[in-house]
Amino acid sequence: MMSCRVSYGICIELTPVVVAEHCTYYFTVVFQPRKIEEIKDFLLTARRKDAKSVKIKKNKDNVKFKVRCSRYLYTLVITDKEKAEKLKQSLPP
Repeated sequence: MMSCRVSYGICIELTPVVVAEHCTYYFTVVFQPRKIEEIKDFLLTARRKDAKSVKIKKNKDNVKFKVRCSRYLYTLVITDKEKAEKLKQSLPP
């Protein structure tokens, strides 16, 4: 008898595990990050109840805002430094 446990995401590995003479396959699942294009959508996502943290990564060419929610990591990339500073001030504490 074969049983499978499947979650949402992209399956990258199939590992057989033998337990009490039954072969069970477990999938290793990787969740893809989601890209947000609009600042307004990012602010709504950052204010959701399941939003745990917001990280800001500054590069030479752009600023990336990443919000970790229960299921996905949402990313907004801004190339304008002034807009990035305004967004940083308008984020919830």
